Amino acid sequence: MIRTFDTHKIRFQKELTGKLWQFTPCQGELAGRTYTVATPGCWENYPDFGNYRGEGIYRTTFCGGGNLRLEFKGVSHTAAVFLDGREIARHYNAYTIFDAVVRNLPQGEHTLEIRADNRFSGESALHIPNDYMSYGGISRPVVLEQIGDVYIRQAHVTPFWENGVWNAEVSLTVKNTADMPQQCTVSADADTEHVLWEEVTLEPLGEKVLTKRMTFSDVEAWDMEHPRLYEVNAVLMQDGKEVDDLIDRFGFREVRTEGKRILLNGKAVRIKGFCRHEDHPQFGCALPYAAMAADLESIRHLGANSVRTAHYPNDEIFLDLCDEMGILVWEENHARGLSLEDMRNPHFEPQAEQVIREMIAAHYNHPSIYIWGILNECASETEYGRECYRKQLALIKELDPTRPHSFASCKFKTDICFGLPEVVSYNIYPKWYHDTPVHEYLDELYRWVQEETEGRGKPFLITEIGAGGIYGYRNPYHSKWTEEYQAETLEEQLRAVLEYEDCCGVYIWQFCDVRVCEEWFDKRPRTMNNKGVVDEYRRRKLAYDVVKRIFENF
Repeated sequence: MIRTFDTHKIRFQKELTGKLWQFTPCQGELAGRTYTVATPGCWENYPDFGNYRGEGIYRTTFCGGGNLRLEFKGVSHTAAVFLDGREIARHYNAYTIFDAVVRNLPQGEHTLEIRADNRFSGESALHIPNDYMSYGGISRPVVLEQIGDVYIRQAHVTPFWENGVWNAEVSLTVKNTADMPQQCTVSADADTEHVLWEEVTLEPLGEKVLTKRMTFSDVEAWDMEHPRLYEVNAVLMQDGKEVDDLIDRFGFREVRTEGKRILLNGKAVRIKGFCRHEDHPQFGCALPYAAMAADLESIRHLGANSVRTAHYPNDEIFLDLCDEMGILVWEENHARGLSLEDMRNPHFEPQAEQVIREMIAAHYNHPSIYIWGILNECASETEYGRECYRKQLALIKELDPTRPHSFASCKFKTDICFGLPEVVSYNIYPKWYHDTPVHEYLDELYRWVQEETEGRGKPFLITEIGAGGIYGYRNPYHSKWTEEYQAETLEEQLRAVLEYEDCCGVYIWQFCDVRVCEEWFDKRPRTMNNKGVVDEYRRRKLAYDVVKRIFENF
């Protein structure tokens, strides 16, 4: 499944995944053997590959020819792509989309080969041993498209409220793949409004960004109670014929900060959310549509209204579902717990910035995304780290000035970066990693932010709070790791945060238990992060009903 809606009516599109491919591991005792496997998928879920770190080669064949665009939604965590033995693309990072355009391919059967690699090395600054699992494989769809010499590469819609009506700036990127100039006509429809760009001339191998403003007289706003979605339908014509199109969805909504509040369409929002990893014992990070939808149904049943995509951009299908269900999304680039030494890796800044660029380009139109995040729990207490935060937050604002940005800090009274984001966000674990009463700890932290940092007067969020609980482990004295202790701790934590007037809300760490890298075995029982309110199989712990009761009453 590519998306939850059709993105083309003119351009031919076919998913190459969703079927069996050939898989060959390159390291270890099983190297060189070939297996038939389902895609998308993670090789850790294949028999005998539960802990495989290395390179794996995926192969399939398809029939076609002419000008083709191949889009790869997610390959973990590096990819080299070959078509009929010729390299056509390389990419770093498991969680962002990349593509390759091939011209004048002869008609017939062709072999596509993807070499995925999930090993850790000094060349990888973001994929490092961590408190979540870094899987290997083709974890999201691969899509084949037939294009002409010119095609619509991207459509972005920026809605804004002005003079009592909704407006939108429609921006289309048109690409020429040929080595000679091309002319075309482009139009775009959104709801009942229509814009037309007259003849557009494109230089050889060049592209143009076409932008126009549209005013809408009778549309509904997107909000959490009524998540109304609209389509922008862009069409490209050459010689009087419609030859290409691109369809995307958007919603009429504005997000901004005002003083200590986060506003959605001018109304203050109170976040009651969960952090969620893409992780499942049967699917790894390659969750199918039904599993994603089931997670979101449970999150809504719990009374939550938001999800934080810890700690990387999420699958487009998951974001489509959030758009449809009215669930707000904090989406962040890929970085978690990097030390100062990690951030000094010469690959860190270019790789982190690449993720930001690819994340925003691909997910710009999702109305559910209300805030962009970066660099969870990294070295924000250092001057070097501060410069990294400054550059990445500035890049976000350059690419998308319409949404607030933030980062989740765990540096208690030492963070020096709160002058940079629009929202101050903290991860805190009173009653878990230390025994300080929750009200006392929260109040002391908030007062420090207001009195001694450049974060004073900004919206304030708790982006992680929680406690571990192992499913089925209970005892009469409610010790740590029991379901009883987790439930009691979450009740105290949530009440303290949600009763705190100057706090905009909370994200519980986390929705479900998740697998962690083997290198973290000495930190996490079962080699799992056990702080979910459901376990890895989505079985409810005692904390589930406690959270539901509190979220529904605030």
